[in-house]
Amino acid sequence: MTFDRRDRHGFFIDGALREPTGSERVEVIHPGNEEAVGSIPKATPDDMAAAVAAARRAFDEGPWPHTAPAERAEMLSAIADGLEKRLEELAWLSTAQNGMPITLARQSQGIEILRYYADIARDVVWEERRQGLAGTGLVRRTPVGVAGLIIPWNAPSLLMNKLPSALLAGCTVVVKPSPETPLDTYVLAEVLDDVGMPPGVVNIVAADAEVGQCLVDDPRVDKISFTGSTVAGRKIMAGLAERIGRVSLELGGKSASVLLDDAPLEAALPATMAGACLNNGQACIALSRVLAPRSRYDEVVETLGAMVGSLPVGDPFDESTFVGPLLNARQRDRALGYIELGKAEGARVVTGGGPVPGRDRGFWVQPTVLADVSNDMRVAQEEIFAAVISVIPYDGGDDAAVAMANDSQYGLSGAVWSADPERALDVARRIRTGTVTVNGFTYDVGLPFGGFKQSGIGREWGLEGLEAYIEYQTINLPDGL
Repeated sequence: MTFDRRDRHGFFIDGALREPTGSERVEVIHPGNEEAVGSIPKATPDDMAAAVAAARRAFDEGPWPHTAPAERAEMLSAIADGLEKRLEELAWLSTAQNGMPITLARQSQGIEILRYYADIARDVVWEERRQGLAGTGLVRRTPVGVAGLIIPWNAPSLLMNKLPSALLAGCTVVVKPSPETPLDTYVLAEVLDDVGMPPGVVNIVAADAEVGQCLVDDPRVDKISFTGSTVAGRKIMAGLAERIGRVSLELGGKSASVLLDDAPLEAALPATMAGACLNNGQACIALSRVLAPRSRYDEVVETLGAMVGSLPVGDPFDESTFVGPLLNARQRDRALGYIELGKAEGARVVTGGGPVPGRDRGFWVQPTVLADVSNDMRVAQEEIFAAVISVIPYDGGDDAAVAMANDSQYGLSGAVWSADPERALDVARRIRTGTVTVNGFTYDVGLPFGGFKQSGIGREWGLEGLEAYIEYQTINLPDGL
């Protein structure tokens, strides 16, 4: 299935497409061939201010924060139904914008997250009487207010990690997608209109970092939820500190797949490879470090190198493609630069290591395995955001593996592999990371997701994801009420 070029001519503000205040436009480029697949207006600070004003008005004066949670849940279900009807279109837009393989794009639209939060609404205790030490209080879960949701370019569908829980809580929102990958949010806007979302509850302005900072700095915004780089997250956190703005941050990672000395490599290496090359390596949860015991190091390097070297690389619209292009020239050059840096530090290229042969257009880097890496090298410590895997040997048993896994500024994801699941579980408990899987690479929207250390603050998914958009209110009651 193919779709025509998408040229959009407004921003979704206060329930309708509003004409932009500026005249410039931004082209959206397919990273596989550098051809334009659409365009949008270039947002200005005035556009963002209008979106914030609409969200503030809808929260302070509109019905949404006071709507019964069951009705808000029904709206989430209706949005899910509307998006599901347009799943192929959404998948096509994801692939067209950022090169995500089409098979992954179909699985990554977040519709199941909308349904999850619609389902749990009935189980949440929104208001309860609670006995204190001196009397009775009414404890209420209330919405945090206006939430700014800032979405990265690598997976624009990550909006669904934020929007369902914010809406269920009763918040109004301003969504800021990346101007490099904005087109799918126009489909969302059309669905919101179709299902009758009240004006101003959801506002969408794709914008660059400068205009996005206007959203962060606006005192009418009560909460910012940001997914992106740790560098940008630090800046957002610092900006919110002055007004004590609420913040959730889902940031970078340099996650480890820890192979214990009895690890079943026939299961561990394919799953590790898939986790490392997920979304062409452009994933914060990527298993980009492989920690292997010295006694099995050569076996791991040889086997993993052969597997990665045989991966289907090519057109992301091809159903058989496993690895497609990187987003743009900046990301391609960054990846190639890190590979060269690794070689200069003493790493050895086992497979890949350069541009994809025969690709004159687009932003292509071969899936790469680096061996003879030590954990203090920059390729082992810094997020590359490409399918570049560092295989690192360790000596000294499980304690050494744990210490190496934890020797990182990040703590977002991970995996531990052993023929003895109890042993792997013991190691997993000691790793300072937000999500770690025993003998697998798994994520579940019903369980909390987020990072330790510089991988972020707060959690998405699960009941904890709802709590991110909740303020607790206590009303002390007089006797007899």
